Amino acid sequence: AFWLPPLLWMATIAWFSTAEFGADNTGTVLTPLFRWLLPHATEPQLAALHALTRKAAHVTEYAILSALWFVALTRERGLSRQRAAWMALLVGIGWAVLDELHQALVPNRTASAMDVGIDTLGALAAAAVGRYGGGRVLEVAAAVFLWTAAAGGALVIAIDLASGVSA
Repeated sequence: AFWLPPLLWMATIAWFSTAEFGADNTGTVLTPLFRWLLPHATEPQLAALHALTRKAAHVTEYAILSALWFVALTRERGLSRQRAAWMALLVGIGWAVLDELHQALVPNRTASAMDVGIDTLGALAAAAVGRYGGGRVLEVAAAVFLWTAAAGGALVIAIDLASGVSA
């Protein structure tokens, strides 16, 4: 049971690497939302906010990944916090590299070493919290993020179905 959440999250990250989540597609959703929230923002400001949101998503998704692996490794394998933190970090970095290699093969996506670095920062932050304390914080945060992602995904699917748009 402890292995399922990190494996499902890895699958979710792989899904985020598809053409559907390219900057062009996320911009069609996020830019109108930002324009509504910030009606006086200029186009360059909206573009910067879109780019910042996308990079923040990288940090968040890899922090969640590292946290899920940390929990699984300490609970299922009984590894020490230090060893579990290192392994969770290494899994996060490895998945970030594979994710960017995958994006190199996807139309309208590009591979970026900078994104691997940003992903690594997220994984490192969660591994550090796990290693030096806050293991319970990681468990709760991972659960909250997963339920939020599930609810958001269900909402997007419902909106797609109601509007007749394919996923």
